[in-house]
Formats: sequence, C-alpha cells, structure tokens
Amino acid sequence: MNRIVNSTLSLLLMASLLMSCQNTPKAKKECCSKETESCCAKSADMHLDWTRNANIYEVNIRQYTPEGTINAFANHLPRLKEMGVDILWLMPIFPISEKNRKGNMGSCYAVADYRAVNPDYGTIEDLKIMVKQAQDLGMKVILDWVANHTGWDNVIMKDHKDWYTLNEKGEIQIPAGTDWTDTADLNFDNKDLREYMKGSLKFWIEKANVDGYRCDMAAMVPTDFWNEARKELDAIKPVFMLAEAWEPELLESAFDMGYAWDFHHLMNDIAKGEKNVNEIDAYFAKIDTLYQKDNYLMNFITNHDENSWAGTVKERMGEAANAFAVLTFTMPGMPMLYSGQEASLSHRLKFFEKDEIDWNNKELVPFYTQLMSLKANNKALLNGAQGGDLVRIATDKNESVYAFAREKNGDKILVVLNLSKNAVDVKLNTEVYAGAYSDFFTKEKQELTKETPMSLKAWEYKVYVK
Repeated sequence: MNRIVNSTLSLLLMASLLMSCQNTPKAKKECCSKETESCCAKSADMHLDWTRNANIYEVNIRQYTPEGTINAFANHLPRLKEMGVDILWLMPIFPISEKNRKGNMGSCYAVADYRAVNPDYGTIEDLKIMVKQAQDLGMKVILDWVANHTGWDNVIMKDHKDWYTLNEKGEIQIPAGTDWTDTADLNFDNKDLREYMKGSLKFWIEKANVDGYRCDMAAMVPTDFWNEARKELDAIKPVFMLAEAWEPELLESAFDMGYAWDFHHLMNDIAKGEKNVNEIDAYFAKIDTLYQKDNYLMNFITNHDENSWAGTVKERMGEAANAFAVLTFTMPGMPMLYSGQEASLSHRLKFFEKDEIDWNNKELVPFYTQLMSLKANNKALLNGAQGGDLVRIATDKNESVYAFAREKNGDKILVVLNLSKNAVDVKLNTEVYAGAYSDFFTKEKQELTKETPMSLKAWEYKVYVK
C-alpha cells in the first residue's frame, strides 16, 4: 500500500498461541496425525511443483524504464531469466483513480477499474503478450491485487455504494486506522461484492493467463472470502497465491505464502546494532509454533514500501546488506528481490510520481545470479517441508556469528555469517558437519574439522556446499 506499518504486536502473537485446538496451526498438525494422513497430505499438495525451488521478483512497472510501460519492461525479460528469476510479481497494473489522488500520478493501489489496464502502462493485449513471453522463458507471472479498498472513482462506486463501508450518515469511509485518504473501504459482508471480486480475479486468469496473485493487505479481508476465491481460481487453473500478511490462518487453505515481516524488521535491527543474532533463534522458535511445516514465508531485505518510506537497503542495513541477502536465500522460505535491487538501488523511489530506476550499476547482478542458482539447484533449500531443517551450529561468538546447516536428499549447505560491525575470530562446533566442502562463491575446497576456526571481517559471510 501507500505506507504500510507492519509491526506484529506481542498481544496478537500471544492471542495466536492461545487459540483453540481447532484454529491453531500447531493443533491442526496434531489433528492431522490423530485422524488420517489425508489432512496433512492436502496441505502438502497445495503447493505447485514449480514453487518448491522458486524465488520471486517484484516489478515496479512505472519506475522500471523511462517509458514506464509493460512493453518496455518486457525487454528486460531475457535479462531476468538469465539472472534466474522464477516468479514475476507485477505491482498493480490497473487504472489509477483521479479523485483524491496523491501526488501527480497517484498510488497504483488506488484502483479505478479491476478489469482494465492502466493506459499509461499499455493495453490488455500488451499484458497478454508479456505474460506469454515470460512463461515461454520459463517464468511465472502474478498480479498485485487490491481487494480491501478501491480508489474514489472506481467504476463500481457509482452504482454500488452499498458495496462500501458506510458511516452512520451513509458516507463511504477510508480503511479504518489508516491515512489512505485516496482509497475507499470495501464491505465484504456484501455477497454481491464478493461475487464481483471473485469474477474480477478470474478475469485475469481467463484473459491473460496469469499464474496467480499477490494480495495487498490480505488480512484486512475476511479469510473465508480468500478460501472461496482460491477454490474457484484453482478450478480454472492451479494458481500461486501470496498474501501481504503474516496471519497463519491465511496459509491454511487460501494462500501459499505470507510475509516474513518480523524477520525483515529483525534484520534491520541487527544491522543497526539494536539486536543480536540470538534473536534469530527466538524468531525461528516462534515460526515453528505458529506455522505448519509446509507453509511458505517470503524473505526480503527490501520492497516497494520499505524502499519508498523506510529507506534504501543502504540506509537501513549499510554494509550488512549482502550478508542478509545471503541469509534470505539460504534460510527456510522464498527469497524476494525488488526492482533495482540487483542494480544497488540507491535512492528512495517516489511513490506517487515518475522516478526511474538507474540501471547503470550492475555490480550485484552476478551476486544475485549466484544466489538464485544456489536456491534453484540445492535440494536442502527447497521451499516448505521439502527443504532441509535449519540446524543452528554453536560457536564461541553466539551474539555476533550466526551459523547453521541444512541437509536434504544428499545435498548439504553450511552458512556462516558475521552479523556484526566488528571482525571476529570464531570457532564453529562442526563435529556433526565435519568433512570436505566447496566454498560456494570462490569454489575453493574447504575441510571443516570437528572444531573449525575461522576469521571473519565485519558482515562477512561464508557458504559451503557438499
């Protein structure tokens, strides 16, 4: 959205942990084992095969090229394929409302028509061609979907005021608790609205053959709507669904993946020296409690909101950025890149104006190409339950060095990260993982012993594969 505050409150987390057996993910696992294996099998079968080793790339059409069009972006498809991108997530491509618009060009999350393409970007035919081009290259395309609210001159507003949230005076309201004055809140208690929205979701699968959706502020829409929509979409074509939300219930039936918001903020805090790596263990302990083993969470160091409102990667993470990028590609979950991240995006892109990405700096392209290759080809890094469990490796510098191993079906990876601004000499307790490895980045052979000594510069990382 325009500006999203995504702090997960402790009270909400406690509430999740205290939910009844019927509702908690943990209890759902237990119920599966007590009844039949089919319950758990259904969860595991929810994910499409091509998502298991996939990464995702967020596309900001407006800012991607000087033209800011779908056709101009399509010229980048071969480059993105060569880099190893699997899923293209297009930020909203719909017409933008003019009434109550913010800035000169408005927010693409203030939708004026759910069944049209923003004329600034091109046409439906342009979108269809681009989607096919991407799919022919082996990539998938998902659209950013804004279900919770519309712009103030959306085509449905004139004849369907009752589809919106009204106050006692019968006036349409902005989404509660927000400053999104350019949007009007939809009322999902209205059955006709639900049918229209499901029909609009089907529209883009049938018209443009898209592969799914990233759903903006998904937790602000009733979960039962998403459950209904997922079933109807899958009946047309099996889809991939990403929720901009962390709530576990959304991942039970409707969505394949949610946001690892807590981890994103934790990385920022560690980079600033406000927290240390022990908090990572606490994070994973919480994840194991709240989510099913086969749930996907999306890991990222930046996205459109963080870049525009919270700061660039450089501003938030400084010299720690590459270390955290390595972590997002090797920890459980699906890694995400934002437009320009591979070009060291060095400024906050304006959200409501034209503000083109500078593509002159390609220094990080080889780095991300390597990480995408590692993710794609190492079975220990598969998404969900098919990947290897993360096993923490103890060190004598547990507050600054985070080391872990993952192993699956003959593939083994060992990651060591100095997540501090100071150089360290560290000893890894690698008794279980001793043996011959290759340094993934340098290709040099490395013998890891029972107790491996290592010197790491500030924010240095090592990735060993076997």
